[in-house]
Amino acid sequence: MSTLQASRALQLVVFATALFCAAGLWHAIAVIGLRLPLDPNEGWNAYHAAAAMGAGPLYPGPQSFMVDNYPPLSFYFVGALGRLLGDNIVAGRIVSLLSLGVVTFGIFTAACRMGCERMEALFAALFFVGGLLAFTDYVGMDDPQMLAHAIAMTGFLLLLREPRNTASVAVSALLFVLAAFVKHNVVAMALGMTAWLAFYDRRAALRLVLFGLSVLLFGLVVFQAVYGTGLLAQLVSARLYSLADLRSGLETWLNWSFLPLAGLAALALRCEQDRFVHLCALYALCGTALGISFLGGAGVDANVLFDADIALALSSALLLNRIAVGVRAPFLAAAFGAPLLFAAGANADSNWWSFEYWRHPMREETSLARSDIGFLAVRPGPALCEMQSFCYWADKPEGVDVFNIGEQFDTGARSDAALVRLIEARRFAVIQFDPDSPYSLGENVHNAVARAYRLDHEDDFGSFYVPK
Repeated sequence: MSTLQASRALQLVVFATALFCAAGLWHAIAVIGLRLPLDPNEGWNAYHAAAAMGAGPLYPGPQSFMVDNYPPLSFYFVGALGRLLGDNIVAGRIVSLLSLGVVTFGIFTAACRMGCERMEALFAALFFVGGLLAFTDYVGMDDPQMLAHAIAMTGFLLLLREPRNTASVAVSALLFVLAAFVKHNVVAMALGMTAWLAFYDRRAALRLVLFGLSVLLFGLVVFQAVYGTGLLAQLVSARLYSLADLRSGLETWLNWSFLPLAGLAALALRCEQDRFVHLCALYALCGTALGISFLGGAGVDANVLFDADIALALSSALLLNRIAVGVRAPFLAAAFGAPLLFAAGANADSNWWSFEYWRHPMREETSLARSDIGFLAVRPGPALCEMQSFCYWADKPEGVDVFNIGEQFDTGARSDAALVRLIEARRFAVIQFDPDSPYSLGENVHNAVARAYRLDHEDDFGSFYVPK
């Protein structure tokens, strides 16, 4: 294979990856406005965005059945947009999808600044998007994760520009801290960049640390003054930790990341003096270590490893540029992309090939969700929804954060007696539990529901109970 043929073959692989991403993104865009829950986090985020706009306390007291263990900034941003659109979940989905666009462009731009060709940089950006589409449900989901990465990526790009001046370092420090005040697990990029600058630009590293700590301290003081509590105390919520969850999450992640990790190791061995290889290695190390430390927590998802994924996407561009040049590049790129196609094929809906599936995505699911939302809406009074999107769309006041309250019960951090009394008093007009989690709030609550409520109906979205 000649050099020209290898270049065209790489373009073909990139084009195929782009088609895969385009199909996934089209589906994500098509479902943005649907009243269909994509994840349990969506309703939870929507209620907190409403609280940020004045519907209630953003950080309720310890006696509340709502828990907020996220930093505050995303709720104000999404809440303001949601006020304009009339739906916080739709607003959060839009913000998430636009943020993914910023991160994707950031990966492309960063790879180019590291000396990669545009086609290599484009593959890195598409590889990241494709991985999210194939292995996660975070594309276009109402969750602050992608917004935080978009903010941090902007600071990352500023620091890649040379020469670095005091202003660019100060703005980057501000952006890194803002990202952490959007989602507290987005810190690996700042740590990796700081460690890298300590080797290659110590003055900039020192400034970044000083500016960052100053902004962080200021933010913590403002948080304490505004909310009357410490942010760290809010973030450290009760949560079970399981080695089985850690192993399962790690196995899923390695399906996507094993080859990029091996490629980064090869880069580190072959390009010992390459400063950008060092940057990707430090960033990947921070992202992987922090992600794995979170991964065993109950309810923790693949998003805790997104920083590692960004680092590995960047390293894939470097691998194509530094080592897998010429005829090896298209084969390596195809090998990287193969797990994405296999995963997408395994998880695809059986009707994905039909025109109707793309014209009216998830029609049956949306119709069923509409029926369940209507069932909640016509019953006056508060409701308890494990899938809080249903209660939100039914215009019910915020009720019970089933996951976090359940974790408090399971860890012994809180008694379930108060909730049991409410259920026995038939305080809730409807109670909805997810299909496979009748004991989400523990055996005592389950038994109280059995005594005071009857099952009205069950469907793919769960079990719906009404008072006896």
